[in-house]
Amino acid sequence: MKFSQWVGFVILAFCIYLLWKIRELLLLLFTAAIIANFLNHGVQLLQRMGMKRGYAVLSSILLLLAILSAFFWLIIPPFAEQLPELFKLVALGIDQLIISTKDFISRLDPKLIDALPTNQEIIKPLQPLLQKIAGQGLLVFYATLGIPLTLLLLFALTFMLLANPSAYRQGFIRLFPSFYRPKINHILKECDRSLQGVLTSILFQMVMISLLSFIGLSILSMPLTLAQAMLAGILTFIPNIGPVLSLIPPVTIALLENSWKSVTVFILYIIFYIVIQMIENKLLTPLVIKNRKSILPALTLLSQVFFASFFGVLGFFLALPLALVSQVWLKEVLVKDILDRWKVHNS
Repeated sequence: MKFSQWVGFVILAFCIYLLWKIRELLLLLFTAAIIANFLNHGVQLLQRMGMKRGYAVLSSILLLLAILSAFFWLIIPPFAEQLPELFKLVALGIDQLIISTKDFISRLDPKLIDALPTNQEIIKPLQPLLQKIAGQGLLVFYATLGIPLTLLLLFALTFMLLANPSAYRQGFIRLFPSFYRPKINHILKECDRSLQGVLTSILFQMVMISLLSFIGLSILSMPLTLAQAMLAGILTFIPNIGPVLSLIPPVTIALLENSWKSVTVFILYIIFYIVIQMIENKLLTPLVIKNRKSILPALTLLSQVFFASFFGVLGFFLALPLALVSQVWLKEVLVKDILDRWKVHNS
């Protein structure tokens, strides 16, 4: 290997090491880019209506701030007040579920009770993984800046990216060789289309499941309806696992009253998700997210475990957009430009 090649290899290794050390910052930047990308579509809509970009950006930011302010002013206080009580009721409901399950099994065969694992035996293998996930995330920023300043930094990055996205886009493209820059521009457009479709779909599902949960649980006279509905909407952001987790609080709390109500809540949530999926497929997909790209459920689950191991809780929540962007880059660079062009030369 020539000296210049060694130098290039050392520089590449150093860059990879540096990127690894600042991975939390890169994840924060990625989050800001996703938010700015989503808001930019609203800015472009205002521009097509005749508004100048500066005013359109300002209007979008003010609208976002108004929505967030209303959310934190009206929703968060009662939600935060109900959340501790919700966790207590869920714990009681899970205990009741375990007791009912053991009672049912003992009626079938009393000897099976001794073969069942205890609660500690189930939780113990999961503790190292949970501690690792909880201990990561934006650890550096939480330790040095705190959550409020981290959110402020996220908002500042989002505003800067939204104010002049083309400059940052061109700066990123110029990091690549000139012959490959048109391909990088194409990849960024594909990432934009993928993220737009998925984020629109997820936000629609989150709003709908929160609204339907609140209405349905209120009709059934369930306690802590606001906290349960909000938690169900937040968990919907997590593909595959989220809908399953969103069933646990209402089903277990309903079990404290009687078993038929628990079954009713379970069936109700299944109907909610089916109705939301039908509305999305019939109305939202043809009108808004025509070019939506998807990932196989198994790959989505693997990506959640992979990104959670590197970035913690935030990586777990952002696994889907991270996986979508990674899928586009792997398809365009690795598959199309390397593997599809790989030819075996006969000696």
